[in-house]
Order: sequence, then C-alpha cells, then structure tokens
Amino acid sequence: MDPANRAENIMTDQPSSPSPNLFQSLIPVIALIALLVGAMQFWEDWTAPIPLILATGVAVLTGLCAGYSWQELEEGLLHGIAIGMKSMLILCVVGVMIGTWIAGGIVPTLIYYGLQVLHPSYFYLAACLICCVVSLSTGSSWVTAATIGVALIGVAQGLEISLSVTAGAVISGSYFGDKMSPLSDTTNLAAAATGSELFEHIRHMLYTTVPAITISLVLFALLGWQSVGTQPAEGGADIPTLLSSLSDNFRLSPWLLSFPLLIVLLVFMKLAALPALFVAALLGAGAALWIQESSLDQILNVAHSGYQMESGNANLDRLLKRGGLESMMSTVLLIICALGYGGVMERCGFLKVIVGAILHYARSVTALVAATVGTCLGMNVVTADQYVTVVTVGRMYREEYERKGLQLKNLSRTVEDAGTLTSPLVAWNSCGATMSASLGVATLHYLPWCFFNLLTPVMAIVLAATGWGMARKSLAKVG
Repeated sequence: MDPANRAENIMTDQPSSPSPNLFQSLIPVIALIALLVGAMQFWEDWTAPIPLILATGVAVLTGLCAGYSWQELEEGLLHGIAIGMKSMLILCVVGVMIGTWIAGGIVPTLIYYGLQVLHPSYFYLAACLICCVVSLSTGSSWVTAATIGVALIGVAQGLEISLSVTAGAVISGSYFGDKMSPLSDTTNLAAAATGSELFEHIRHMLYTTVPAITISLVLFALLGWQSVGTQPAEGGADIPTLLSSLSDNFRLSPWLLSFPLLIVLLVFMKLAALPALFVAALLGAGAALWIQESSLDQILNVAHSGYQMESGNANLDRLLKRGGLESMMSTVLLIICALGYGGVMERCGFLKVIVGAILHYARSVTALVAATVGTCLGMNVVTADQYVTVVTVGRMYREEYERKGLQLKNLSRTVEDAGTLTSPLVAWNSCGATMSASLGVATLHYLPWCFFNLLTPVMAIVLAATGWGMARKSLAKVG
C-alpha cells in the first residue's frame, strides 16, 4: 500500500462517540507497566505476551466501562492486529530466508571472507558504515538486518567480540537509511501524515541525523579500538580452524557474494520488501540445491525448522544454528499480542485523551518537541507499531505546530527522529521483535549500543532548545 494512502486510512479510523476521561485512559497504561514490571520481578523465565494479554483485558474492561460495545472493542483489536500483518509476513519470510541462505552457503561465504577482511579494532565502525550504505540504497532496515546484519553477527561470533555492540552497530546503520532514504516507507509516511514535501522533509532531517550518526561512528570506533565488549561469544573460536571448517563443509565462492548485492538491487529498483525477501529465500534454496548439493527434503526441513549441522566443530555448529519458520513464531505471537492491545487503546480514544493532556502543558517550542518525542516513544510502547506511531503523532500534533508558527517539516522530522528510531528499542514493538529475532540478540542487550537511535531524539530536543534548525513560517503566513 502506498504510504500516503496508508496514512489516510489510519487517520480516518476514528473512535466511536463515547468520550473517555484521562483517568480511564491511563488505567490500561498503568496496568501494562505494572504487569511487565511484575513479570520481570516474580517470573524467572518471563515473556511479554502474557502481560500484554492481561493488559489488553484491562483495556477492554475499561472500554466497556467508558461506554463502548464489545463489537467496537473487538473491531479495534482485530484492526490493530491487521495493521501488523505485513510485518508478520515479512518476519516469517525472514526466518525461511536465513535458513536457506545458510544452507546455500551464502551466509557462510560472507562470514568466511568477513573473518579475513574485518578486524576487531574497526569492526563495529565498519559494521555500522556497511549497514548505512545498504539501508540508504534499499530504504529498508529489515532487509539490511536480515541479510548483511545476520552475516555481521556471524563474523562477530568468529572474532569473539560483543554480539550486543555488533547488533547495536547493525541497527544504528540500518535505521540511518530507513530514516534518510527516499525509498523508505516510514520516510514517505512521515511526510504524507504531516503534510510535508518528501525531499524537504529529508533535507530537514540532516540537522539531527548528521550530528547523531557522526557521534555514533566515533563511539563505535572507540569501542573497537579499546576492545570494549559486553557480551562476548561463549567458548572462544580459533579463527584458522573456523575458516578451515567453513571451507570443508561448504562450497564457498566469491560468486555467492552476488546474492546480497542482487537483493539490494531489487529493493533499490523499488521492489517491496516482502517479495524481495521471498526472492532471496528462493535464491538461497536454489544455491543449496545446485551449489551445495543438498536434497529437496533437507532444504524444506531447513526452511521450516532452521539450519543445524554436526561438523565436529562446536563453534561452527553453534554459529550456523539459525533461521527457519519455526524460529519466528514466538516473535509473531508477541507482535499479535502487542498490536491487539494497541488496537483497543486506539479504538477507545485513550491515546488521543493522553496526548491532549500532554499538549495542555506544552507551552514552549522546546516543550512541544519534547512532548512529541515522548509521545512517539510512548506510542511505540503502547501500540507496538511504528506506522501507527508515525501517523497518529503526526496527525495529533500538526495543528499545535502550526499554532506555534512552525513549518510542518519540523514535525515530520521529529516524528522520524523519535517514532521511527525508537521502534527497535521496544522489545514487543514489531521492529524491536524483528531486530531481535533476525540478529539473535535480546532487545535489552543491544539497546544501550544503538547510539544512533538513542542520540537522534535527544538531538531533536537540543535543536528545539537552541532554535537552530527550527524552520518557522513567515510573518505573513503566521498572521
């Protein structure tokens, strides 16, 4: 769906006539926070779906008390889940693709050459830069993380350096392009939802993006040079032995490096992410069948259950035990539960009431931008979908930005700075769940190292406080 049409569809989805108050609107939010904190405190192997389901129950009961019918609440719940259907389909295809790319020797080839070219002293910096280039070319953080990111995680395991920092570098670079590329759906959506012109929106984002990515690259360089890590790979791997095991168990060829380049080219030619990843999965299956000489039965098993091998090298076996449709099912469940909760919150108008209360106190430009940033983060937590966040915040704050005499490209930039970039930092958000599932690193582990994602919202508030880079309307227009 075209981003502009999607924005229009979401913006015209208005709640029914009942008007909840602020107290009612906050009950489901407080319940969600309490349930998540309680689960982390008292449930040793806690998972987010159960607290989310219980919080959805609280939201439904609150909605019934506010005057909504069950049919209206059910409609909101199902609509919320439907919004994330595309994301869940992509996630399923990513699982299959990772499995077939390993079986086809594509990921092993990337790891093999990566181990010989990349060095721990500059690995994090290189990982971030590589992902910046790929995501800028494709406009997709998901495609970048699922292809190049998976290989870089494998290289990091081989080099015995932090997987958490590597994931942070991959995500920082991936979301740089997701934010700045004209091919990105969120970039187009932010411009459409706020009424900004696309390329003006992109140029205006340079004020926050350039300082944030520059600082991030410096930090990744320092981490590499100082050999700082937080979660080194277990066991330790002898790189010459690992290289030998890779060449013994796979037919490695530089030609296999063309597969990722082909996918980048397809997305650059504006093929959507879902068909592009499906083609990637088929190419991996073809490579497994004809290059690695795997049987059709083996390929189907890998596509469903993931890749496993017993090479005699425990490090290699652990490194390549990845992928498969089954590996994504827990993540899909998490997204369904989170989007159902967000759908009820949106249908009942709870989010609109909360944002209205926030705007009451946003008197200055700095407070307004800070409120926008905070609302984007809160929406990513509550609705679990970056598209809903971008459109809803863009719609709700548009009038206030115009009242303050600010051009709307300030709003579209802030929505991207905080809405798009904080989405992978929330474990149950569709973006956070996808990044964690694709890279095999828990959200809380990589979160502190996503420098670009953390710094950009801060830069938005700094610019508002200083007035630098804040485009204002002319006096004639304001009057």
